[in-house]
Order: sequence, then C-alpha cells, then structure tokens
Amino acid sequence: MYDVSTLFEDLMTYHLKDIPIVVLIGVIGAVLGAFYNFLMMQVLRVYSVVNERGRAHKLLLAAAVSVLTSCCLFGMPWFAPCRPCPVAGPNGACGSLNKFRRFHCPPDHYNDLASLMLNINDDAIRNLYATGTNDVYHRGSMLAFFVASYALGVLSYGVVAPSGLFVPIILTGATYGRLVAMLLGRHSGLDHGLVAILGSASFLGGTLRMTVSVCVIIVELTNNLLLLPLVMLVLLISKTVADSFNASIYDLIVRLKGLPYLDGHAEPYMRQLSVGDVVVGPLRSFNGVEKVGHIMHVLRTTGHHAFPVIDEPPFATAPVLYGLVLRAHLLVLLRKREFLPAQERYPKEYSIAARFEAQDFDKRGSGKQDTVDGVELSPEEMEMYVDLHPFTNASPYTVVETMSLAKALILFREVGLRHLLVVPKACDVSALHFLTQQPWNLLIVPSE
Repeated sequence: MYDVSTLFEDLMTYHLKDIPIVVLIGVIGAVLGAFYNFLMMQVLRVYSVVNERGRAHKLLLAAAVSVLTSCCLFGMPWFAPCRPCPVAGPNGACGSLNKFRRFHCPPDHYNDLASLMLNINDDAIRNLYATGTNDVYHRGSMLAFFVASYALGVLSYGVVAPSGLFVPIILTGATYGRLVAMLLGRHSGLDHGLVAILGSASFLGGTLRMTVSVCVIIVELTNNLLLLPLVMLVLLISKTVADSFNASIYDLIVRLKGLPYLDGHAEPYMRQLSVGDVVVGPLRSFNGVEKVGHIMHVLRTTGHHAFPVIDEPPFATAPVLYGLVLRAHLLVLLRKREFLPAQERYPKEYSIAARFEAQDFDKRGSGKQDTVDGVELSPEEMEMYVDLHPFTNASPYTVVETMSLAKALILFREVGLRHLLVVPKACDVSALHFLTQQPWNLLIVPSE
C-alpha cells in the first residue's frame, strides 16, 4: 500500500460543474481499459504458443521483453526536455520535488520523463498523485510515458518473469488522468493530482471491473474521504461502459486457460428448464476392461471430460454402472502405457502408488493438457487393453434428470463439482447421460 497521505494536506475541492469532466474521464477510461483487455488477450495467445515450445523459448521471450523495456526506460528520457526546478535545492537537486531525476540535465534542472521512467512505481505514483504540481510535467513527456506504460503493461504480462497487473494499471491510469487534465487546460478547475486519481480509478474499472475494493483502496491511498463520491461515480461509469465491450481481464484469462468457470447467478429462464433438457448425447461409455484403440477413438471424437464405466458381471441379468472415469485420467494411462496384453483385470498385487505420482492425477482445468493429440501409440499398442477399475470413481455425484437446471448450477458453483451423472427416473444403464463442463456454454441457451 502506498502511503501518500502527506501529499493531500491541502484540501482538494471540486464543484458541480466538474461532473461532466468526471463522466468524460470514466468513459474514456472504460474504452482504454476494454482495449487493454483485448490487446492482452491477443498477446497472451501468442505467448502461450511460444511458451509451449519449451523452456528455451520461454527464456528467450522474457529476454526479448526485458531488452525492449530497458531500451524504452533508458532511451526515451534522452528526447525529453530539461525543465528548471521550481525551487533550487542543495547540490543542484530539486528539493521541493519527491525523488525527481536530473538525468543528463544541468544543475537546478530535472528531466520529467526520467523522473517517471527511472523511478520505482511507488515514487512514480506519488509524483503523479501529488497536488500543486500542475506545471511539473511537459505534455509531450506525459503522452510518451502513457504510451510506453500502456504498451509495456500489455507486453510484460505472461512471460516467465513475475509481473503483476494491479500496480501497472494504477500507474497507467494515473498517467492517463494527468494527460487528460493537461489537454483540458483552463477548461477544468480540478487539480492535476486529483484527475490522476480519477484516471487510475477509471482505468481500474475498465480493466479489472472492480468497484467496492477500488473505492476502499483509493480512499486509503489518499486519506481523503471527500474523494469518495467522485471515485464511486467514475468507477460505476467505467465499469458499465466497459462491460458492453468485453469481460474483465481476470475472466478473460480464466477462459483463455480453459479453467472451469460459471457465472455467479443463474439466468431466470434456467428455472424453467431441467437437467434432462440440456444433457449431451449420445452416451459414450467404456467397459471395465477396455481396448486401447476404442479409448483413443472416443477421446478423439468427443469433448466429454468423463465417461461412465459399465461392467457386465458373470451372473448379473443386466449391465451394472461401476462408476465414472475422467478424460484426464485416461490420458495419463495412455501416456504411461498402462496396458494389458489380454482383456483381463490387473493382478491383485498391482499398486497405483508404485506406478504413478500424486501430481499425475491432480485436479486441473479443462485446458490444452486434456488433448489426445500428443499421444502416439503403435498399432500393437492399439490392440491392447486397459483395466479402468482402479482409476474409476465408484460413487460419482448423481442427480435425477428432472432436477432444475438452476439447482444444478448451484452444485457446480458452490459445491465445486465439475461433472454430474444424470439418471432418468426409470434408471436404465443404457439411458444414462453425462453432463460435462466442456460443452456447458453451448448447452445453456434459451430454447426457441
């Protein structure tokens, strides 16, 4: 948390005539934030392709982004003009300013662009939020820093080097607010530091779509409760406008990674539907001891994330549902080549702990790791068999097909389920259906 309360000793005032400017800041911040999210998704898709090629490509990508960042941070200040210090301090420093950089300037002068680029984010944000500094920055320097921070924020996220979202967005938003205040000039009576705070709030609302938490952070950051009405107004405007373009950056990243995600509420029409109305079919199931070739064919031709395992005991009159096996577990068995030469079960002394590690069966999202494309088997291996009994959940969560779809969503969201076995009223194994996470977004749509 940045303690900048000392910068707000003088009361920052605003009037009713300033409301249109605040609305303008919120709208522009929403557009910039939505475009920021769009660009980041395109960059992350490219980075994911590069990172999948191995550790060397990850390091090369991080090195390329680091070199580009260094060139911008150390090269751009050379083109910024030197500005005389408002009050010359000892040893030629700008004593009235907070950690401003002289760079290549003569004594009693400072480089405003270097003061932002060659400072840590804490000091840069303090300088941008400072009141009574309307004439400290040049308009061209502020525009250059905004473009650089906007672009580098998009390019830096997603490399192997740790990089956050929150602080870079605050810094970029503060720069945007300062730039808007400079462009308005005498048309606005708001202090540039106040507009920088509103710029950070609007940019946060446009990218992260956070409201209450951002209000609390801004108030604690500035220690000024009088700013709360303006911050609330600009946040509501920016979030509302940005929602019409795309989702928040966190939601987009979750979808890009393929993690299972459901909205926090059920649509009204879902209360009129039952689970049986949206189940996917036809049923694809496996025997307790299944042929490898059949498993590969089913995994290639379906998007299901789990499959019923059906046994036919010697003296039973009908097939018996043994349980549910996950696609991720089937892929582990195929990659480990846990095959049997004949259609028989593993011997009693077979030990899962001796053959597998705990991370082989960890809970993962439904992403690219669940694809069968990377599994290559010989024709002899395709004719072999896999005993699915040790890797099957013998007690899956089962619901009746007449259950309300809204209640099923509650199970997925609040109980943390990823799979539901949907059973008809007249329970017949041949009529079992399976509801999976993969086609969820395609299934939950209003019926015509």
